[in-house]
Amino acid sequence: SAKDMKHRLGFLLQKSDSYDYSSSQGKREKISSSQRVSQEEVRKWADSLENLIHHDRGLAAFRAFLKSEYSEENIEFWVSCEDYKKTKSPAKLSPKARKIYDEFISVQATKEVNLDSCTREKTCHNMLEPTLSCFDEAQRKIFTLMEKDSYRRFLKSPYYLDLISPPGAGCGPENCKRSHTHTLDCNSNIISQCA
Repeated sequence: SAKDMKHRLGFLLQKSDSYDYSSSQGKREKISSSQRVSQEEVRKWADSLENLIHHDRGLAAFRAFLKSEYSEENIEFWVSCEDYKKTKSPAKLSPKARKIYDEFISVQATKEVNLDSCTREKTCHNMLEPTLSCFDEAQRKIFTLMEKDSYRRFLKSPYYLDLISPPGAGCGPENCKRSHTHTLDCNSNIISQCA
């Protein structure tokens, strides 16, 4: 069905005439050959969560999977922490740290991540004088949680399995509706386009 097709990420292995929605410009741009993902690279994603999330396309696929499970707050927190660690200006540390804390760690956070009370308290204490490492323990806990739980489900999901299957494999008349291509918009939403 069309709904099932929205859950497929075949866009990663499309031909060069496919389109991508650039997160920086929000305009359609052609995907260059270097942006497409090889089967070999996709297979490496199964080696470790780290391989997956350190690859732009792998991160996008994992994020889309987590969004389908209504648990994208974990990867959003992890990405926010990675971005935070790149902060150059000491003056920006405190406001950025507060934003991450309020969004993901605070008990009233809109996207609260699942942390034990000890880690939550330690992170709260770190907020008194934020450093580049003030979220390290919380980030490590969330990484471990994703690694043991959602990453394993991702590897068994169509989000990953469709990428490691050769195009058209297992394509019978009842399930072959691959005349649609898929791409991501700037918010990592899957957009279906008729080919």
